[in-house]
Amino acid sequence: MSFLPPSTNADYRGARSSAWFLGLAAVLTLAPGLIHSFAPSGGAEGIAGLDLGAQRGLVVGVFAWEGATQLALGLAMLAVALRYRPLVPLFLALTIVERGLMSLQGWVLKPPANGHHPPEHYASPVAVILAAVFLVLALRPRGET
Repeated sequence: MSFLPPSTNADYRGARSSAWFLGLAAVLTLAPGLIHSFAPSGGAEGIAGLDLGAQRGLVVGVFAWEGATQLALGLAMLAVALRYRPLVPLFLALTIVERGLMSLQGWVLKPPANGHHPPEHYASPVAVILAAVFLVLALRPRGET
């Protein structure tokens, strides 16, 4: 028995570009996951611009926890993009949900009190739009106009 089941890429009928976009999204999920997990402040100070003050340990811990979830999700996205492409539409839909909620929280429901938005607040709405475009392409059989 192997760790991963055989590839199902031959069963995928959607646009190849959608799988490649998911692969790019995976890399762009893994990179912040690595930063949040292994940078000294998890990116909270230098990237997000937070003043950690007396709660430094708590904030760095929460960032590391988020990094762990990003690493796991990014690896799953990469596996789908490379080996299990019939799941590309599902993972693009999950990306839309995740990034849509992040956008809603960062800009509407819980915007930063100091007015400083980290890079993800700008990237997430763009990711929602791009993921929606590639989801449509992934759901259309290749060769269909």
